[in-house]
Amino acid sequence: MDDKAVTDYLDRIGLDHPGRPLDADALRELHRAHLLTVPFENLSIHLAEPISLVPDDLMAKIVGRRRGGFCYELNGAFALLLERLGGRVQRVAARVYGADGLGPPFDHLALVVHLPDGSGPWLADVGFGSHSVYPLEFESRTSQPDPGGTFTLTDADKGDVEVRRDGAPQYRIEQRERGLDEFVPTCWWQQTSPQSHFTQGTICSMLTPDGRISIADRTLIRTSAGARTEEQLTSDDELLAAYRDYFGVSLPLVPDKIRLARP
Repeated sequence: MDDKAVTDYLDRIGLDHPGRPLDADALRELHRAHLLTVPFENLSIHLAEPISLVPDDLMAKIVGRRRGGFCYELNGAFALLLERLGGRVQRVAARVYGADGLGPPFDHLALVVHLPDGSGPWLADVGFGSHSVYPLEFESRTSQPDPGGTFTLTDADKGDVEVRRDGAPQYRIEQRERGLDEFVPTCWWQQTSPQSHFTQGTICSMLTPDGRISIADRTLIRTSAGARTEEQLTSDDELLAAYRDYFGVSLPLVPDKIRLARP
């Protein structure tokens, strides 16, 4: 990532260059700004757009085309920015908790960030949808209040670290450092398998200053100051306009639920 790419990325998330070595305050600002401007979305899957984890492709989609993505894309791109700003970033694999327990290995990509100021290390995650607004202290085992809830990191089997939000388990991190290419097979599975929740319907969701806004299939969901409202987007034009107006995502056509033949 060259200087122009850094400037373009920072412009994408509405920030100026920090002008100093990356520190804890700057990381917090970057993390929140990313969540407020880059949506968590799986629209590519339902538009039959291949998802690439090649760094240039991540930048082209998220910065150039001003789209969002899911964890591999969002945290994959954010890691590139943090490294260019002076952080040392470990890409770590996690298994997400669902109704049936833990998901498959490499189910989620999270980041452990080491900063020049010696603070942290920090768990940064801009790719989990509704989660912490700010990075979490990775080595702390006490409760960490955040606008997104109260988070606790606990030690688990085999050196893993479990992340809990308001007491509920979110995901379990394997601390071994990974390369982004190691997530490619599970990224493909998430795009194609009938067992992946990403193939079951569309989601586009983003943090707002006082809550969250999402489109789940054709339902527009607004949460503001704890109050939730829902609105059905009945026409294709309404849906495309909502993606554009609320998320800055301009699509050529409406994402349709993909049909997968079960083996």
